[in-house]
Amino acid sequence: MKSLDHVAIIMDGNGRWAQMRSRPRTYGHIKGARVAKKIITCAADMGLKHLTLYTFSSDNWLRPKDEVNFLMTLLERYLKKESHNLYKKNIRFTTIGQTEKLPNSIQRSIAYTKNLTSGCTGLEVCFAISYGSKQEIISAVKKIASAVKDNQLDLADIDEDQFSQSLMTTGRPDPDFVIRTSGEYRLSNFLMWQCAYSELFFTDILWPDFTENQFTSICKSYFS
Repeated sequence: MKSLDHVAIIMDGNGRWAQMRSRPRTYGHIKGARVAKKIITCAADMGLKHLTLYTFSSDNWLRPKDEVNFLMTLLERYLKKESHNLYKKNIRFTTIGQTEKLPNSIQRSIAYTKNLTSGCTGLEVCFAISYGSKQEIISAVKKIASAVKDNQLDLADIDEDQFSQSLMTTGRPDPDFVIRTSGEYRLSNFLMWQCAYSELFFTDILWPDFTENQFTSICKSYFS
C-alpha cells in the first residue's frame, strides 16, 4: 500500500500572476509567500513527514538585482516572523542549497530557525534556497572523487547509496510526489537524482492562487 511521506513543490507562477493583474512581480512574490505559509501549515495538519519547497533556485540569481534583493528581504522577513510559529507547531526547519551565497543576515536567520526547531518532531519543512540539482550532483562527484583520491573510499564501494549520501539531501527520503504549479512541465533543475522514481503532478494553477484544498486534493490523487 502506498504511503505519502514526502511531497516536494516547485512553486511557480508568482511573476505571471502579478503581471496578469498589472502589478509588479514583487506583488506576486508577497502573495506567493503567504500561500507557502498556508501550505506548510496544511501539510503539518495532514501528518506529512517531509515537505520540500523550491524557494530560490541557483538560476534566480540571474534575475534583475532589484527583484533578487526583494526576494532576499522577503525570505528574511519570513524567517524572523515565522520561526517561533514553526516551533509552536512542532515543525522542524531545514535547508538545502548553497546558502553561503546568501546575505550574512539571512544566514544568521536560517541558523537561528534551524537551531530553534531542531528538536521538533512533526513535519520537516525544507527550503531549497540557492539550490540547483546539477550543481548538487557535481559537488557530490567531487566529494566522492576526493575521498577516493585520499584512500578514504574504494572505487568498488561507490553505488547509488554511497552517491545519495554525498548529496545535500542525505538523511531524508526521496520525494514520493512532486507538484509543479503554473502549467510548466519540467523539473527546472530541482532534485533530479532524488526524483528518479517520484510521481509528478503538473497543474495550470499559478502559485499565488494555489489553496490548501487544492493541495489536499492533489495529495489524495497520489493514492488513486
